[in-house]
Amino acid sequence: MKSLVTDRRNVLFSFLTLILLVALIGCNHAIPRFGIGGRYEEGRDQFFRGKGGDMDRAVEALEYVVSRDPLYKDSLTYLGRAYYRKGRYQDAFAILQRAVALNKDDEVAWIALGLTQMRLGQTGQGMDSLKGGITLAHKVMVEGYHNHKNWDSRGVIRGALRRSAFLLAKGPEERDNILQTNDRLLALVDDEENFQKNALLQNNRQIYN
Repeated sequence: MKSLVTDRRNVLFSFLTLILLVALIGCNHAIPRFGIGGRYEEGRDQFFRGKGGDMDRAVEALEYVVSRDPLYKDSLTYLGRAYYRKGRYQDAFAILQRAVALNKDDEVAWIALGLTQMRLGQTGQGMDSLKGGITLAHKVMVEGYHNHKNWDSRGVIRGALRRSAFLLAKGPEERDNILQTNDRLLALVDDEENFQKNALLQNNRQIYN
């Protein structure tokens, strides 16, 4: 009888542990992550949440990463974009200048820098940065971008790139439309990155199930 009671307690304990783990996994956005890699993912993930992304949390996480290793992946670009989303344009400008100095082929950093410059009243310089970023994006944002085989399968990002190029060709009088279009472009890129990330996770689950 004692053994039976013990077994039941063990089963109950295991069951409750399983429930707790499932709950934690379902709310993993609330779990603090540690180390440079963990904090980078924490900050980056906020961009994948659309308008619901917590930019205060992104800034805190990415500042941690950049203060310890400014060369870690594209942490400077994401930090600059987080400052931009917070309306901290001077801070964004300083960080994004560092990002493009370290990697002149970072198309997203150039686009974000151009937007920041235009917000700061540097319209001419901002348009030049945007033109460079859009040109780079046209070249690299194709099938296989960031190792995503089916990148932008609906052509939404390609369409946004074409519209951005068209508006930039028209000149400074399209300032407001240029800002709106390229803000939307970066949001579309984030959405696609998130879609590809989730698709990969789903495929991996199917493989191992």
